[in-house]
Amino acid sequence: MARLGSIMDARSAPARRARPLSPAAVVAVLAGGFVGTGARLGVDLAIAHTPQQLALSTLVVNVVGSFLLGLLIAATWGRLPVWGRAGLGAGLLGSFTTFSALTDSLWALVLSGAVLEAVVSVVLTLTLGLGAAVAGLALGRRPGHVGSSAVTDGSDE
Repeated sequence: MARLGSIMDARSAPARRARPLSPAAVVAVLAGGFVGTGARLGVDLAIAHTPQQLALSTLVVNVVGSFLLGLLIAATWGRLPVWGRAGLGAGLLGSFTTFSALTDSLWALVLSGAVLEAVVSVVLTLTLGLGAAVAGLALGRRPGHVGSSAVTDGSDE
């Protein structure tokens, strides 16, 4: 009975509120988003595909973005100010990689009858994306790597 009471107390505890973003963080997200979106467009133009083909450009940006985010988190995240994390994470890499582009390309594949290609796209995106993120984290945490630091949740400010 005491355990049930502690569970109910934990559920009724007030939720931790997110701190509002500073003007510097908002500007950093906007600037990062501008650059990331431009880079994304460049990759899309360089690696064109038809709706019946696997969207290789989407796969490339999601895998590269996963690697870069893992590397960034492991190597510098604890030392970056909030505006730096917001600009590089949500702004730059968030606009460079997009789940909506993946779902759009999957839907186009399914509608065109290329269901196998859609399944391959999902498997490749998840497998290579997770592998790239792990590789980025490992590289960023390497002993002696310039900028190595512990991963934090950003609540230390």
